[in-house]
This record gives sequence, structure tokens and C-alpha cells, in this order.
Amino acid sequence: MNTVTELIKNLADQHGRQRNNLLPILQGVVEQEKYLSEFSMKAIAKELDMSAAEVFGTATFYSFLEHKKMGRYIIRICKTISCSMKGSNQVLLAIEDMLKISLGETTTDGTFSILQTNCLGFCHQAPAMLINNEVYTDLTPEKVREILSMYINKIKEGAPNEN
Repeated sequence: MNTVTELIKNLADQHGRQRNNLLPILQGVVEQEKYLSEFSMKAIAKELDMSAAEVFGTATFYSFLEHKKMGRYIIRICKTISCSMKGSNQVLLAIEDMLKISLGETTTDGTFSILQTNCLGFCHQAPAMLINNEVYTDLTPEKVREILSMYINKIKEGAPNEN
């Protein structure tokens, strides 16, 4: 049996096979596989006896359920008005310049992906971003360059994959 199929079966055993358990199963697959492939969404649909369209519709509705392969570090920039007014656009430009990729892209080595997301809940410390599960606030272009340099140095030192 395929390891993704086994993972989905185990998640369904853990959470249940009712429609209301779809989200924790999707989250479990993303946690283990880092994204929802077309194969995994079809396997979830089969395991829960749902249509693939329902699974895909749910998966694409939520911004933290990636449905394409992302980099080792997913950078999510808040795109709300609070962050925008405090300079998130300049922060985004600094990230794009440093990584040599644009919003929605992944570096050629598969290390970083840049996405925009709705409110991260840190409006009082705007602009804000997440790198995987780590929150960074009160960002400036200079501060974001320091943060990214820290991640780049971790990679050069052979730090284990984290999330």
C-alpha cells in the first residue's frame, strides 16, 4: 500500500470517516507530506466516501492547506490593510529581491516559497509574516533580510528539516 494511502487510512481511523472529519485529515496529510497532491485528495475522497470535488473544494478554500509542492520554508506575508499601511509591501519586495523569486514561487533549490495570506492576527505588531510556524512581527526590509540570512545559514550548517 502507498505510504500516503496508509497515512490517510490511519488519519481516518483516528478522526473518523464522517464529513465533519475532513479538515483534520487534510491537515494531517499536509503536516506529514507538506502539501495535498491530487493523488492524496482522491484517496481522501475514497476513504471518506465523498466526491473528489468536495475534498478539492475544501482543500482549496483554506489558505494553509497547500495543494502544490512548496519549499522547505513557506514564507507567508500578511496582506491586510494594517500590515500594508505599516510597510508589508516593502518587506515583500525585500524578500523577493533576496530570494530572487516572486510571490507564489519557490526557489529553484526548493528551500523557500513566498505566499500572501489573510490576517495572521498580529495587526498590533504589523507588518507580520510566518515562516512555517514561526511568527515574525514589526518587520522592516532590514529585519527581514536578517531573518532570511539566519535561515540560509541554518541550511548551510546542515540543520534538520523543521516545521
